[in-house]
Amino acid sequence: MYEFLDRLISSALPRVRDFNGISSKGFDGRGNYNLGIREQIIFPEINIDKVKKIQGMVITVVTSVTTDKEAKALLEKFGLPFKKDNK
Repeated sequence: MYEFLDRLISSALPRVRDFNGISSKGFDGRGNYNLGIREQIIFPEINIDKVKKIQGMVITVVTSVTTDKEAKALLEKFGLPFKKDNK
């Protein structure tokens, strides 16, 4: 799981076109985070020539914390690049 999260943060998300961070609206109220990916080809392990159909996926990060605020702080420590809030 940690290896997948590391690959997602360090190699896959930077490959998304016009990427400027992930939304902080994906929390479920219990400390878990959901992230939708539109194309599986952002992962460098996937050979684009062998892909017959572009598919998306939903990635769910389940944490042991109980609030979204704690979960966001935890995921930021892991390196997830959240969009800056315009407050």
